[in-house]
Amino acid sequence: MGALSPWHIILIAIVALLLFGPNKLPELGRGFGKMFREFKDATSGNGGNNSTDDQPVPVRKEINPAEVTKTETGQINK
Repeated sequence: MGALSPWHIILIAIVALLLFGPNKLPELGRGFGKMFREFKDATSGNGGNNSTDDQPVPVRKEINPAEVTKTETGQINK
């Protein structure tokens, strides 16, 4: 086999257009693009989880148990 010639690519495009129609092809293109992007992120080690990278990590405060008291209603005061 060899590389795809321009005629092969045109033939594949015509078959895809006949099978899926002009309205469905943009959705398929977006789906393939998203799939390849996620694959690239997974193989490069990014994990694809960029939404949590933008958020700051909450800082935990150390609490001494001797400083914590309970009120009569069961709420904890610091």
